Amino acid sequence: MSQQLGGQPIIILRQGTTRNRGEEAQNSNIAAAKAVANAVRSTLGPKGMDKMLIDGMGDIVITNDGATILKQMDIEHPAAKMMVEIAKTQDDEVGDGTTSAVVIASELLKQAEDLLHSRVHPTVIAEGYRQAATKSLEILEGIAIAVKPTDTAMLEKVAETAISGKGAEAYKKLLCAMVVKAVISVADPDGTVDIKHINVQKKVGGAVEDTVLIEGMVLDKERANPGMPKTVKNAKILLLNAALEYKKTEVNAKINLSRPDQVQAFLDEDEQMVHTLAEKVIASGATVLFCGKGIDDVAQHYLTKAGIFAVRRVKKSDLENLSRATGAALVNSIDAINSADLGTAGLVEEKKFSGDEMITVSKCKNPKAVSIIIRGGSDHIIDEIERALHDALMVVGVVVKEKKIVAGGGAPETELSLQLRRYASTIGGRNQLAVEAFASAMEVIPRALAENAGLDPIDMLVAIRAAHESGHRTFGLDVYAGKPVDMLKAGVVEPLKVKTQAITSATEAAVMILRIDDVIASSKASVPQGGMPPGGMPPGMGDY
Repeated sequence: MSQQLGGQPIIILRQGTTRNRGEEAQNSNIAAAKAVANAVRSTLGPKGMDKMLIDGMGDIVITNDGATILKQMDIEHPAAKMMVEIAKTQDDEVGDGTTSAVVIASELLKQAEDLLHSRVHPTVIAEGYRQAATKSLEILEGIAIAVKPTDTAMLEKVAETAISGKGAEAYKKLLCAMVVKAVISVADPDGTVDIKHINVQKKVGGAVEDTVLIEGMVLDKERANPGMPKTVKNAKILLLNAALEYKKTEVNAKINLSRPDQVQAFLDEDEQMVHTLAEKVIASGATVLFCGKGIDDVAQHYLTKAGIFAVRRVKKSDLENLSRATGAALVNSIDAINSADLGTAGLVEEKKFSGDEMITVSKCKNPKAVSIIIRGGSDHIIDEIERALHDALMVVGVVVKEKKIVAGGGAPETELSLQLRRYASTIGGRNQLAVEAFASAMEVIPRALAENAGLDPIDMLVAIRAAHESGHRTFGLDVYAGKPVDMLKAGVVEPLKVKTQAITSATEAAVMILRIDDVIASSKASVPQGGMPPGGMPPGMGDY
């Protein structure tokens, strides 16, 4: 970048810096965003296709989850990275609708491109898009259907819609029933659902039908000592976040021993200390111990003699979930152990899954943490089932909390498109053009669903639009029948928040990209020869 001063150029940017301005910058950003959306568009809907992604190490991921695809793609273009951010936000917030959010953002930019060519200023388009997005949220609230958190049949339909089109679709009846049961179990009284309390474990082997829900916890651990009982019924469970080992001094201490019998006395005292700790655990009346720290060999011996089932080095998150499942309190000091802190479970046992030992804590009364063990013939199948389960758990959790759903199959988008066109005619000025463009962009979802199902998108769009004009707000595209049907009756329903989040994120990203008219990219700094290596010291230093 340089300015002329008396014929002499003044350079104000580092050599090698590139700069795109005006239309060139806008076109480049819009093209990048559209390219990202095109990569995932074919995965949309129940007849969407999968993608195979291979990373630099040769590891393979096969999925049609929009967020996973974009996460795995090594994207460099800054505008394209914004599209990846949309998918990530959508996935973190509601778990589903990632592809829809990216496709809508891309279509908003495509519609804006035509307005830019007609000399409509980007800030006018941005203002119109914001108005349309606000109105869209109002319209969606108006067409949303209230649902009770206890309506398990409707919650299962929400889960089925999230799983449709994924590799797990063939097993959706089994998985959806599990998902709804798991979410209702862990829901707090205020309806909040934190899916980290649903512990998902993967074990290759068996078939997907062998996937089980355990009303309690599953730990990828084994007993501390083989002499301990393998099974404990009607277990009294102690959760301890302290070490059953003798304490080492915190400062460097030196002990001088002058006689051989003093050495033995010193060792005996060590053993006695550990014995005392173990006795405190035994005295509590616990029959199962889950310890977050280590358990000394001596302590293991005494616990084994007392017939206690002990597990060591359990993760803090697992201890917290065990507390929710069994009702036990997490004890942080051995001196504070009290029989009132013990929890209960009908059965604690060490079981083999595909040759690996795992510990199951089951038959808990009203557990607030549960586990799902996913089985399948290969890692790729299990990973895709896990992604489908994650989406289903998230959307059911959202419905339990928000208590509102909308029809799927492109029905809300078609209704938005119609109502926004009517709204556009009520506002004057150039903003009207942007609102109309926003309305047209909404139709990309039913169009993409039709294209991915091999149907004529124009015929389908006209048919759905006609149904909505007749007052059938819940009519969407049935990709199997190839015609508009009532999605509510067909059981194709989604959480309201999936739609509102997708529209909000897509609009924000599209507006941000539209407002950019100058892209200044610095050249990548190169390391001088013999200079400092990445993340290290110059050669010759640090060799002392």
